[in-house]
Amino acid sequence: MTQASAYTTTLSPACHWSFRIRRGMQLRLTDLEGNANVGMLLYNPENLLERYNAPDTLKAQHTFKLTAGNCLYSDMGRIFCSITEDSLGWHDTVCGNSTAASIASRFGKRDYQTARNEWNQNGYDAFLVELAKYGLGKRDMAANLNLFSKAKVDAQGNIQYQPDHSKAGDYLVLRFEMDSLVILHACPHPLYPAGEYPRNPVQISFEQAAELADDDPCLNHCAENQRGFENNRLYLMGMGG
Repeated sequence: MTQASAYTTTLSPACHWSFRIRRGMQLRLTDLEGNANVGMLLYNPENLLERYNAPDTLKAQHTFKLTAGNCLYSDMGRIFCSITEDSLGWHDTVCGNSTAASIASRFGKRDYQTARNEWNQNGYDAFLVELAKYGLGKRDMAANLNLFSKAKVDAQGNIQYQPDHSKAGDYLVLRFEMDSLVILHACPHPLYPAGEYPRNPVQISFEQAAELADDDPCLNHCAENQRGFENNRLYLMGMGG
């Protein structure tokens, strides 16, 4: 259900942003023109050593992709946020990040000094710029999410990027279960096909989330999620190590 936003802005193509979001808020991301990709990392702002853990997120929920009902886990077994709404049904969890070399090989090299906002930024360097604002660097980089993107495995075990997966107006909503530092970029998916550098803006909206109910689909998605929410409860009581 759509509600009035506390704050709305746009993440422009080839740009990056970060923010601290409080527990009980939700983040709505909307693909404005279609074919977007949003790289995302998550950290605990009270203990930056705690961060999003892709392997635990996937194995805990027995999945290769993320969609509504799934939770995003930290490496301490806690839940950063839950996906409460999703119009797509598939967000990439395994393909990682674009680099300066991969972007140059696919789209050509265009730097900010010569091209300004039309430059060809890469996801890895975009993350590093935002991480530096919090005293973090290369060693703190974790496996990232690629929201709005789909990459599936064929019969031979090869990962294949699916073009045009996200259409204009597609969205997802993340409800935050603990205070979180969120790092975002709007750079291309690492498997995006060569050609013209994709420039797809994404709307960011912050809203107050509804209270967690006993019949919540994310809580009850699997037994591991129930344990994750219990870990959060203990942590918020000051009992979680």
